Amino acid sequence: MVASTKLEMASSELKGLIPFTRESLELMQQCNAKKHSEKHKAEDLKPNIDLEVGKELPFVYGNLLRAMVSEPLEDVDPYYRNKKTFMVLNKKRTIFRFSATWCTLSPFNSIRKTAIKILVHPFFRLLILISVLIDCVFMSMIDMPKWGLALQNTLLGIYTFEILVKLIARGIWAGPFHFFGDPWNWLDFSVTLFEHITRYSSLNLISIFGIIRNLRILKIIPLNQGLKSFARILTHCLKKLTGVIILTLFFLTIFSLIGMELFMGNLKHKCLRWPQENETEMLHNRTGNPYYIRETENFYYLEGERYALLCGNRTDAGQCPEGYVCIKAGVNPDHGYTNFDSFGWALLALFRLMTQDYPEALYHQILYASGKIYMIFFVMISFWFAFYIASLFLGILAMSYEEEKQTAAEKAKKIEPEFQQSLTELQEGKKATETKTTQIEMKKKSTSMITSLDMLDDATLRHKEELKKSRKRCAFHWYRFSKTLLIWNCSPCWLKLKDFVHVVIMDPFTDLFLTICIILNILFLASEHYPMSVETSNVLSIGNMVFIGIFTTEMIFKIIAMHPYGYFQVGWNIYDSLIVFHGFTELCLENFHGLAVFRSFRVLRIFKLGKYWPTFKILMLTLGNSIVTLKDLVLLLFTFIFFSAVVGLKLFGSNYKECVCNIDEGCQLPHWHMNDFFHSFLNVFRIVCGEWIETLWDCFQVASQFSCIPFYMMVILIGNLLILYLFLALVSSFSSYKAATIEENDEAKNLHCAMARIKRGINYMLPKILCKKKKVLEKTMDNISDIYVKENISDHTLSELSNTQDFLKDKEKSSGTEKNTMTENESQSLIPSPSVSETVPIASEESDIENLDNKKIQSKSGDGSSKEKVKQSSSSECSTVDIAISEEEMVYEHEKLKHFKNGYERRSSSAQINRESKKGKIWQNMGKTCCKIVENSCFKCFIGLVTLLSTGALAFEDIYIDQRKTIKILLEYADMIFTYIFILEMLLKWMAYGFKSYFTNGWYRLEFIVVIVFCLSLMGKSREELKPLISIKFLRALRVLSQFERMKVVVRTLIKTTLPTANVFLVCLMIWLAFGIIGVHLFAGTFYECIDLTSGERFPISEVMNRSQCESLVFNESMPWENAKLNFDNVGISFLSLLQVATFNGWITIMNSAVDSTGVDMQPNFENNIYMYCYFVVFIIIGLFLPLSMLIGAIVANFNKYKMKKGGANIFITVKQKKQYRALKKLMYEDSQKPVLRPGNKFQGFIFDLVTNQVFNVIIMVLICFQAITIMIQSDEQSLQMDIALYWINSVFVMLYAGECVLKLIVFHCNYFTSGWNIFDFMVVVFSITGLFLPLTVGYYLVPPSLVQLILLSRIIHILRPEKGPKMFHDLLLPLMLSLPALLNISLLIFLVMFVYAIFGMYSFAYVKKGGGINDVSNFETFGSSMLCLFQVTVFSGWDQMLDAIFNSKWSDCDPDKINPGTQVRGDCGNPTVGIIYFVSYILISWLIIINMYIVAVMEFLNIASKKKAKTLSEDDFRKFFQVWKRYDPDRTQYIDSSKLSDFAAALDPPLFMAKPNKGQLVAMDLPMAVGDRIHCLDVLLALTKRVMDKDVKMEKVLSEIESGFMLANPFKITYEPITTTLKRKQEAVSATIIQRAYKSYRLRQNDRNTPDSHVIDNDKEVQIIKEDSDFEKAEGKATIQSQI
Repeated sequence: MVASTKLEMASSELKGLIPFTRESLELMQQCNAKKHSEKHKAEDLKPNIDLEVGKELPFVYGNLLRAMVSEPLEDVDPYYRNKKTFMVLNKKRTIFRFSATWCTLSPFNSIRKTAIKILVHPFFRLLILISVLIDCVFMSMIDMPKWGLALQNTLLGIYTFEILVKLIARGIWAGPFHFFGDPWNWLDFSVTLFEHITRYSSLNLISIFGIIRNLRILKIIPLNQGLKSFARILTHCLKKLTGVIILTLFFLTIFSLIGMELFMGNLKHKCLRWPQENETEMLHNRTGNPYYIRETENFYYLEGERYALLCGNRTDAGQCPEGYVCIKAGVNPDHGYTNFDSFGWALLALFRLMTQDYPEALYHQILYASGKIYMIFFVMISFWFAFYIASLFLGILAMSYEEEKQTAAEKAKKIEPEFQQSLTELQEGKKATETKTTQIEMKKKSTSMITSLDMLDDATLRHKEELKKSRKRCAFHWYRFSKTLLIWNCSPCWLKLKDFVHVVIMDPFTDLFLTICIILNILFLASEHYPMSVETSNVLSIGNMVFIGIFTTEMIFKIIAMHPYGYFQVGWNIYDSLIVFHGFTELCLENFHGLAVFRSFRVLRIFKLGKYWPTFKILMLTLGNSIVTLKDLVLLLFTFIFFSAVVGLKLFGSNYKECVCNIDEGCQLPHWHMNDFFHSFLNVFRIVCGEWIETLWDCFQVASQFSCIPFYMMVILIGNLLILYLFLALVSSFSSYKAATIEENDEAKNLHCAMARIKRGINYMLPKILCKKKKVLEKTMDNISDIYVKENISDHTLSELSNTQDFLKDKEKSSGTEKNTMTENESQSLIPSPSVSETVPIASEESDIENLDNKKIQSKSGDGSSKEKVKQSSSSECSTVDIAISEEEMVYEHEKLKHFKNGYERRSSSAQINRESKKGKIWQNMGKTCCKIVENSCFKCFIGLVTLLSTGALAFEDIYIDQRKTIKILLEYADMIFTYIFILEMLLKWMAYGFKSYFTNGWYRLEFIVVIVFCLSLMGKSREELKPLISIKFLRALRVLSQFERMKVVVRTLIKTTLPTANVFLVCLMIWLAFGIIGVHLFAGTFYECIDLTSGERFPISEVMNRSQCESLVFNESMPWENAKLNFDNVGISFLSLLQVATFNGWITIMNSAVDSTGVDMQPNFENNIYMYCYFVVFIIIGLFLPLSMLIGAIVANFNKYKMKKGGANIFITVKQKKQYRALKKLMYEDSQKPVLRPGNKFQGFIFDLVTNQVFNVIIMVLICFQAITIMIQSDEQSLQMDIALYWINSVFVMLYAGECVLKLIVFHCNYFTSGWNIFDFMVVVFSITGLFLPLTVGYYLVPPSLVQLILLSRIIHILRPEKGPKMFHDLLLPLMLSLPALLNISLLIFLVMFVYAIFGMYSFAYVKKGGGINDVSNFETFGSSMLCLFQVTVFSGWDQMLDAIFNSKWSDCDPDKINPGTQVRGDCGNPTVGIIYFVSYILISWLIIINMYIVAVMEFLNIASKKKAKTLSEDDFRKFFQVWKRYDPDRTQYIDSSKLSDFAAALDPPLFMAKPNKGQLVAMDLPMAVGDRIHCLDVLLALTKRVMDKDVKMEKVLSEIESGFMLANPFKITYEPITTTLKRKQEAVSATIIQRAYKSYRLRQNDRNTPDSHVIDNDKEVQIIKEDSDFEKAEGKATIQSQI
């Protein structure tokens, strides 16, 4: 109806646009006068999305005459037709709307008309935009030029003129488009007004003016329609994130309070020198003399540390060296800003942990001061809490993004038919050329919404290309000129040469040769290093010239073969020509110095591979389309960063200069400050990257905390919101790409053709060479064997076996219903050959017997129908099918088929086993017996227990194992026992399954490798020369993977989702290679420096300028010319440096070294090369952000594909866990406590009403919050009166909670303990009372006062209770709870990986010299410390410092002959190569696993959101329906009164929810009604289901299932006969009303003599109604008493 109305209105205006006149205004007023009669029609209309303000008017509305430009016109949008508005178009057909009301001036006033013409003119907007940009440039300047003030006054005049024009044109405060109706106008008016006040008033507001004036930068947003649109979308997202923000603040508050109670004052504990004499006096000084406490020189400092060593009084805390004692003295670390002494500082510390900024420092500080046991607290915060909050934000943003994309797609679909119909009407009176233009315009408009969010729609890309082509059309004479000049067909000799060159250059082997040259060129580029010999340098230089010559020859040949005109039509040819041009330019400028940046452009040759690499091509195409579509979002992000940089400059720029001595002892500005715009911009960029805490400390030192914290929180929150939304948009685009649909270009086809020719040649020549001397009989046997092998391989690949199992699985589950075949899924693969991902050997979930014999699965005929005849025993390694027949039958069938096959094929007699012979029976019985043993559940449990014991035994082999002789001997014997057990298990499986079946199973191969590891480790202990073999014992832990199904599922899924992304990973690696080579060109050999070892500082450049001066120092006996451990001297170390930059660990040190670099063998100088920051900024954007989006997008695509293949189920859980998943889902929706009947006793009934009242629950919640507030007001070293007051406050809370517990016990009796929440409350009361009185007997040292507060605080978790807490929290916790089984499985795999690496770290780095990230708390000496180190690496923090310690491998850094007490190992040096492999491999593996954790959580969000939006009903919706029904039918009669039906429908959750007013809809449902106007629950449920599903084809099936399920669940349902329906009852009521009105009018026309009689009748009716009501109440009370009895 709406669409037809729009079409009618649009078609009526096709004749032309109508000017807006006084008659038009009068017509509007007349229509508004009649609006009340047509109100329902007006409500149906909505604004046309294609006719919004700021968009161009489509051509279907006619041509714009010159007289109509900037003139008032009647609005063409039917929605605004009667809204008292008019439309104005400028030359570009841009739509503007204004109010037609008498706001300031009449719409026909000449002054207002002039203002409107000025406002809509494109030049006016351009003038404002240029003014804002100029203003932005001047805002970023520190020192204004002399004419700066005059320019500012001019700009202020322009802004004032703009506001006056808008006020006159739009009006002040009337109509829908008035000036103050736009928030951006409010911003302009406020800033301009404040600027006028500041300029012309005597108030000293210069500083405030400088800050408020910066808001002018945001004026760029309303001047760009795209920026304004994205700002609106992000504002909408921010509204959806309200619940997440509140929940985050709630959790941060709780954890901050816990941190206060656990760590308050602990970070002040330091090691103080303790004199040997006058102990009593020193003790007094320690506790009472404040001057002594300030003597910081008496504290113990580690070498190179700025702050004193922290310590604790627990045994697992940091210990002081000899001669020092641990006391509470001095200030907190990090200038006193890191502590838990008050709620504010604790909240800042927890926010720092949540954002993972420099968390390793806080870990070490707390563990030193409080003990290693508190690492559990940090694991909960840094891993689970940070992961959950990040998943919430990502899930909500992803859900918002998908909604926006779907909304845009729906609007585009609605708009397309409207314009098509309008086009048909327009074609009747228009020329063909105008029609073509209209088509292009319509395509542009119809795809404008969808392209803003869906980057990969093929139709959209096609439309864009057509539009681009149409815009690029040149005049005809230019075509003629270019063809004449650039197409060479002048001479027959030239044409023959052209044909010959074309054959050569287009030959497949030419492309193969060029590909090899590109790869060789890449190797030459990657071979550059420092220091490099002259010979190597000459070879690389000659190679560079050779490659330039080859590429030049290629270009010349292609120009000859294709003509210049055709050559430059191809984008890759243009790229090749630019590379050749760069090569020749570089050769010409070779003798000029300082051209390292220009030389770095050689890396562009790397990307020539993209011409032969389809994956690279499609990724780059996707990236390009994504960036073009998201350009407004990128511009919005840049605008925000620029705005924040300018605000930071104005707020803190002068403070950094004035208070620089507070942050630097030499009073020199550090690398990171805000004294100028460039450094302020870098500082904001660093904050957005997640590194903000250290610069915040500096900000605290130079400025006030009240100005620093709001600024930093604004940058962190808004910046991360923009980045996350951009990241999700890119991931969504890359997750939609399909590599299988890529159309290869000619070069790629030629490359494949050349490889195929070489392969055919090898296959032709190799048999001739090998078979030259063989006999005819041997040839025949070889042919037979080849046929046999081919049959085995071709007929029984793992992908086919997987397909077979999928068929069997579907057949068992659905008995012929819908099936997901492999063929359908393979068509959606992201890689050209899906079989690559299918040939990974993974064991099945339900049985260890797999692939007993491939030939028994399919017949030799190769008939496709043989797959349907496969037995259920034939399971592939990817199978998850429950095996129906027993394992014994499977083995028997296997042996039977095997013997039959061998007999049929007449193999050699030695290979045949006669089934009828005695030996054959014995062998068969042995196999069956072994099969029974290995398949026995007890045997499996035993092997699993032994596996865990053997794995756990590795944790005891730390550096103290030689001192624990008994444990060492026990472990040696245990190793032998474990080895024998696993060898025996392996032999049994060999006997049961045979060698072939055993070694074709991936999990069994893994077990075989572990057995070999056991044997080699035993051999290493027996012989000294084999002792290094002991270090491979860590591989024993991998056996756990094959024993536990949860780990198998996770590993299988990870392989399926990550292996197909190998192509994308190589593309990302190629991008990193380019940046690595650029880094070598820019920084190779420039990170060396001369350091004064006495102070540890670098010599200033005034004393040492270069390497020769450093080595010529007189006192330079131990001061060598040292290089930074992380540098860019070669490509390998460049990759490691870039990895540290990518993980934001140690990147500040690397950037500082790069910025300070001056040249090769030159002493670095402070910020000598300051613009080298740009290299790292570009790498973070192009080398980190974009490749990360590509890789995660590809993983998400494979995740969704594999999930669809598995039927849409959770792919990270086992079959048993799926049942637990459904139980957990049911638990999350159901009430945890059964309803309890009200007691009959009056006193108990009163208490029952009290404790079950909602007000009582609210009061308890308020008490809990007040108790949390009492903890917030605490602080370290508070007064004694405060301690006493808090003690009594806690006592009051304990008594109140105890009273609540007693009241509920009085009412509920034993039913009180049927609820877990009540048990929890009872335990809180018991422990609180114990905590109050226990210190009075044993003292406060054993039982601290904070214990009671922590116990009482635990009750705050009631806010998250599903039935009592806010529903918003329940909705946010639901996805996490539902994804918990999968997350636990993935966490188990992470723990196993951490365990394996921890054991290897103990073997490799246990004796490394302490320093950097390896200290007394974090090291590899014991298993616990190793796990602590790996936890830090898991959250990507602190691994650079650990690697820095492992890099100590030289004599100057460590002692290789150092004697380690208690062990035979000598030396404390590290192994850099092993360390690099160790940390890099662990980072990649853990990152991969964690990414899948995020994908699981976010997909659960999207799954729940899609179910809510789709009009489908699930089991959860029906469960919620009956939960609400219980509240309206407490007696469980299955009926409710019809009067309650409206409230009941409004109380339901979506999609069954019906908002009020809903009585009309309920009546229209025509529900059956029983006696007493009661309605049955099944009738209501069926009616609501019909309403939701509407025309769904599955509706009848769902309704029948609901009815049958209800009858099964209620076999004793009371049958009834409905006497009427809601619709009939409504009709009766309406009829009665009509009759009563007619009767009343009839009586009024009668004489007054009958009036008393009517009163008597009415009174009798009232008495009768009252009597019926009293009888009904008595009956209802009697029924209630009976139900209670």
